[in-house]
Amino acid sequence: MKIALMDSGIGLLPAAAAARRLRPDADLVLSWDPDGMPWGPRTPEDITERALAVATAAAAYGPDVLIVACNTASVHSLPQLRARLEPGIPVIGTVPAIKPAAAGGGPVAIWATPATTGSPYQRGLIEEFAAGVDVAEVPCPGLADAVHHADDAAIDAAVAAAAARTPDDITTLVLGCTNYELVADRIRAAVQKPGRAPLILHGTAGAVVAQALRRIGELPAPDAPADGSLTALLSGREAELPDTALSYEEGRLLAAATPAR
Repeated sequence: MKIALMDSGIGLLPAAAAARRLRPDADLVLSWDPDGMPWGPRTPEDITERALAVATAAAAYGPDVLIVACNTASVHSLPQLRARLEPGIPVIGTVPAIKPAAAGGGPVAIWATPATTGSPYQRGLIEEFAAGVDVAEVPCPGLADAVHHADDAAIDAAVAAAAARTPDDITTLVLGCTNYELVADRIRAAVQKPGRAPLILHGTAGAVVAQALRRIGELPAPDAPADGSLTALLSGREAELPDTALSYEEGRLLAAATPAR
């Protein structure tokens, strides 16, 4: 079994690590776009052009399924990606975890890239799954790019700026960009208010991998032989996992379990 994951940058690492934990026997193809990222500030047309190129590079390796481990690409490009690749390769999008977050009653904040924040797609999810819940959409300019480059100072600055725009009374925070899951602890520390109940964070990595396995008729098998391979594609070029990926626990797990080639 071969699972491909695509993103603008290393935000695909949480889902890739989840895939490795759930199916250590799966071959993984990680395709992202250092030449064109960040995608968040781009126009929808530019995002779709970059996303199609990254997906096509991954598709050349013959995966059984492609996970679009990028909220921005899922918001703007999922129909085009499916038109290009399906039915030969099922395409699984990443949807901000608004439904489970709203189930707790709120108030809820959604941190996302500027391209996703306020988009008709995200607003539709809020209307569908969070009717009657107090939801704040918080744009986080620069955060995805800072995480991608493992720039600690820029991460701290972007997190602090987003935290300052986040209402004080929220109980639940949706991480609406997969990059943010790599710094979830730092986000929690910035948003958590003293004396309040622990902040609930919702990401997507485990859920999207589970959905991908269901789509191709596979089950989680965490005890399977850990013999799956790993191929990294940087704007279509085979490469080793970059040092920035190894700055995060998820990247180190992938490197240790399946050294990139």
